[in-house]
Amino acid sequence: QVQLVESGGGLVQPGGSLRLSCAASGSTFRFKAMGWYRQAPGKQRELVAGISSTGGSTTYAGSVEGRFTISRDNAENTMSLQMNHLKAEDTAVYYCNTRQPPFGPWGQGTQVTVSS
Repeated sequence: QVQLVESGGGLVQPGGSLRLSCAASGSTFRFKAMGWYRQAPGKQRELVAGISSTGGSTTYAGSVEGRFTISRDNAENTMSLQMNHLKAEDTAVYYCNTRQPPFGPWGQGTQVTVSS
């Protein structure tokens, strides 16, 4: 089972950028399609970006298309989310996990707050 640790969140002004990182343990990471999820207060967790096991295919939620870029490094067992032109509505706790069930254990996530 893949263990996941997210990092890189913080407080940023609208229009700013952040880069999130996901460190995965275990030997199966490179075989799994992965995703970045977020959960805002009072809302359900949603998938914002997905990436195939090889990194050759990516998908994005409409709300982040053109602003966020997902990538992975299977040699390092890491995944990243570059977030540009951030908006207040991007404020949430961000998590990484497999792209589809069965999910691994959810990590603590990393808080992203977009505010002036």
